[in-house]
Amino acid sequence: MVRTVILLVVAGLLVACGGQPPTKPARIAFVSNRDGNSEIYVVNADGSGLIRLTDDPAADFSPAGSPDGSRIAFTSARDGNVEIYLMNADGSGQTRLTDNPAMDAEPTWSPDGERIAFTSFVDDNGEAFAELYIIDAGGSGLTRLTDNPAADFFPAWSPDGSRIAFVSDRGGNLDIYLINADGSGLTNLSQNSTFDGNPTWSPNGKRIAFNASRGGAGEIYIMHADGSARTNLTNSPDDDFVPTWSPDGNRIAFFSRHLEPEPVSRGKSAIYVMNADGSRQTRLTDYDVWERTLIWSPDGPRLAFESYRDGNLEIYAINADGSGLTRLTNHPADDGWAAWLP
Repeated sequence: MVRTVILLVVAGLLVACGGQPPTKPARIAFVSNRDGNSEIYVVNADGSGLIRLTDDPAADFSPAGSPDGSRIAFTSARDGNVEIYLMNADGSGQTRLTDNPAMDAEPTWSPDGERIAFTSFVDDNGEAFAELYIIDAGGSGLTRLTDNPAADFFPAWSPDGSRIAFVSDRGGNLDIYLINADGSGLTNLSQNSTFDGNPTWSPNGKRIAFNASRGGAGEIYIMHADGSARTNLTNSPDDDFVPTWSPDGNRIAFFSRHLEPEPVSRGKSAIYVMNADGSRQTRLTDYDVWERTLIWSPDGPRLAFESYRDGNLEIYAINADGSGLTRLTNHPADDGWAAWLP
């Protein structure tokens, strides 16, 4: 009898939704100091449904949604130093994951949602350099991946969860390295004499896009996951940086900044989208203000970003064809550090 009732309810919902099960609206987590200090909020992708998730006198920042959207990892100084915390997507169940005198930051979920990679910015001997660690989402299994008197940071999981790309200056300049999730197999992928950064995996795990400065303005490059076939996709007098793959792997969005004598924090930048082979580079926004934190929606058709275009830092969304620009937050305080919740 109970099973029959459940089936009837589901059938009714399907009819009401035109044959499709009801879905929750896409949401974006972000950080705002609108209530006096940095807290984490969520908002629907149309700007509605604003909810405050954290409420603590200390700063809460750097939200990262789990692959299934049910949990959010974040960084907080609420216990005296900066640590990694975890909470449910509705703000409940806030739990401290790391416990170390060092500053632990940059939480990044493994694709299966079981582990979190992060950067610890001071070694346990008190020396000021950054190392990569992994911890189980339940708080156990802390593993140190790197051990070098250099800066290792910006971890990026491969789609199968077996490897992590990251940035390090251990060779004297910033390069992109690859390491297995157990700490073995360290490899320098980019082998550049100037600057490489912001590695991002293609959804199929076969390629890595990154930005590089090789004697001039920054450009977007792509390479195979073993570091071979490095290819320059952009070639302009402007500074191109922060590539991000579309969920289907067919396109790459990035920022482009005019190299003008202005402070970097208020320079003029624009959002571009191109095919994954570098063709059909299309500008989505005008070169008018500094914009940052470019992320694709999980289903692919929209991009969220942060911009000073209305006088202070706010979160916006735009369709991948340049239409539908929408301001999602509207407050005199700065709203930033946006992250889509799958």
